[in-house]
Amino acid sequence: MTVSVRVPEGLHAALPVERRGRGLRRDSVRLLVSRGSAVSHHAFTELPELLRAGDVLVVNTSPTLPAAVDGRMGHARVVVHFSTLGPDGRWAVELREPDGRGTTRARAGGPRGAVVELPGKVGLVCEEPLSADSGRLWWTRAAVDVPRLLRRHGRPIRYSYTERDQPLSAYQTVFAVPSADGTGSAEMPSAARPFTARLVTRLVSRGVQFAPVRLHTGVASPEAHEPPYPERYEVPESSARLINAARAGGGRVIAVGTTAVRAVESAAGSDGAVRAAAGRTGLVVTPERGVRVVDGLLTGLHEPEASHLLMLEAVAGRAAVERGYAEAVRRLYLWHEFGDVHLLLREEFAH
Repeated sequence: MTVSVRVPEGLHAALPVERRGRGLRRDSVRLLVSRGSAVSHHAFTELPELLRAGDVLVVNTSPTLPAAVDGRMGHARVVVHFSTLGPDGRWAVELREPDGRGTTRARAGGPRGAVVELPGKVGLVCEEPLSADSGRLWWTRAAVDVPRLLRRHGRPIRYSYTERDQPLSAYQTVFAVPSADGTGSAEMPSAARPFTARLVTRLVSRGVQFAPVRLHTGVASPEAHEPPYPERYEVPESSARLINAARAGGGRVIAVGTTAVRAVESAAGSDGAVRAAAGRTGLVVTPERGVRVVDGLLTGLHEPEASHLLMLEAVAGRAAVERGYAEAVRRLYLWHEFGDVHLLLREEFAH
């Protein structure tokens, strides 16, 4: 699916909201709500009034890694984006070129056998492309504890629409929990960024429950808009039970972010029941596949060509996505991980 909307340059959120003005907090963003083809406009702090007792928010607890590290290939400078830990101990990485502005440009990965010199004289060996269809991501091997390397020498991945580097804390959500093995997401599960402890307390006091899941998201494809590849996920037994109970009692299951959708839908059977699950999921949610569990999706605003818009259509229908994006542009909503957010509800759950 493509949405025929051009996003004006001035709508790219260049800074976290709390750094745009005095007195602003993470929850000082706007909330666009799509109910079928109808839309309404709110402050994000109104979310508790838009939900109801018995609803469940599925949240991703994956922490964000400082996944960008400077390196060299011969005399050339490169930036390595560490994406995903493989089952055999290798890391899928994306190699990019520094652009002189603190961000990067796309470059081809590899070639096979190439060595990237990382800080501390660590050699990162390119072994093979992750996919035969794309040379963007490569499996690599290094004789080093990568999470420790990232903690010492890494920084958050930053794209050209942002104004300047931000501390890692700006990329952690209120739901982030450190992983035992030090791994996490290459890019922030950004739909949850506007939540604050105060807002979570208000939601709980109104009877809204939270079901934590985990999906370590890899490096996005901002230039090519490639579909996601297999990523590590976990849906614990307690969350599966909570989601199933909510559905049985007439509550809505609303995923906070596309990563939460992938995790919970990967753990759902054909009967719609969610079971505890862990492993890797390559699930791509499309309108043809549909959703079995999720009744709504809270997500950021992303480029109209992005492949995950198919997921939005699967949850809420094409009319909701097209109307919502048109309204977001008309009303000057801000895009990307530091921008405003969009709540899409399936039409039968609109009221």
